[in-house]
Amino acid sequence: MTETPPLTFDDAVRIAEADPAVVGLFLIGSNAMEGLTTEHSDHDLFIITAAGAATELERHDGLRSPTLDLNFVAVDDLLNDVLPEYVRYALARSRVVLDRTDGELTAYLEGKARLDPQQAFEHADEILDAYANSLYRSVKNHRDGRALASRLDAADGVGYLLELLFALERRPRPYNKCLEWELEHHPLPGWETATLLDAISRIVDTGDTDVQRGLFAEMEAKARKAGHAKTLDGWGDDLHLMRPV
Repeated sequence: MTETPPLTFDDAVRIAEADPAVVGLFLIGSNAMEGLTTEHSDHDLFIITAAGAATELERHDGLRSPTLDLNFVAVDDLLNDVLPEYVRYALARSRVVLDRTDGELTAYLEGKARLDPQQAFEHADEILDAYANSLYRSVKNHRDGRALASRLDAADGVGYLLELLFALERRPRPYNKCLEWELEHHPLPGWETATLLDAISRIVDTGDTDVQRGLFAEMEAKARKAGHAKTLDGWGDDLHLMRPV
């Protein structure tokens, strides 16, 4: 018996374009972001179907191969945000391959690049507190001779810092593999990309508390300007331990 060749990205697009049940196609991941692909990158393709419609491609539902992943979503479900929030960054940087929705699909995906103002403010406030907590613990542990604990807290703090940096700009945090790409293509206002990435790298590598404090000083000024003074002031005198010596 002749083995059926695996479905390719080009095959999936060709079948979808000929099927009226398919109203949209978009890619997420490395193949959607120019310059981010490697020899191991697959095509992570979303197939958007009309409400109540079935497509021939659905027999490949759940396909996960070294070259192609298929994801099926009904258009109404997609527009009603059925996908989890952690996919948001991927949606924001997706590439539309087909849009038969008079631009509604494209507009929806583009809208994922900006958080709702109130949602962003509340998220930033929460993350700011978590960032301050990790920084405080890192500096205190370093002071008390607990080197490993200090470095672990520093690494935690970097995650919160990145979440905060992007939330203050109403943007979803990029996945770690996309961070350098994101900052090179879409820099954060008020931050010098190379300097910021160097500081983050030094903190992750060594837990350097002086670098942590320097970053906190810059972040504190921006957070206060954005209206988060109450959260910062809640740390009282402990802020002195977080600021540059």
